Amino acid sequence: MSKLTCVHHLALTVTDVDRSVPWYMRVLGFEEVTRSENPETGLRKVLLRAPGDGFAVALVQHERAERPSFDERHTGLDHVAFKVASRDDLLAWQTRLAEYGVTYTPAAPSRTLPGSEVVVFRDPDGIQLEVWADPE
Repeated sequence: MSKLTCVHHLALTVTDVDRSVPWYMRVLGFEEVTRSENPETGLRKVLLRAPGDGFAVALVQHERAERPSFDERHTGLDHVAFKVASRDDLLAWQTRLAEYGVTYTPAAPSRTLPGSEVVVFRDPDGIQLEVWADPE
């Protein structure tokens, strides 16, 4: 069997792509790559990419689906962690979140990986996101 080399993209279900796409672009700096809509199924997808590194996030809206609040305690996605190169980069992201009025937990040592630090925040649907810096 061939080896898996990386994550190609991450797809997140959101309640409103028209609200979430601008937030991901403004706050996280993603750029829109493609957009598709299927009026028959009510499915809307927008593929976003982080500048330069090829990491992609797809935001998916299912029109005809229930819309319970996100809860990481349910089976499925718990959170998404984005990596930065240094503690200084982590603190810069913390400043950026504050500038955009995003509620976050200030940089703190990770309880999972000693020496790493993490900033935790949530997107407009309450999906937990993190910016993570490993020891240099």
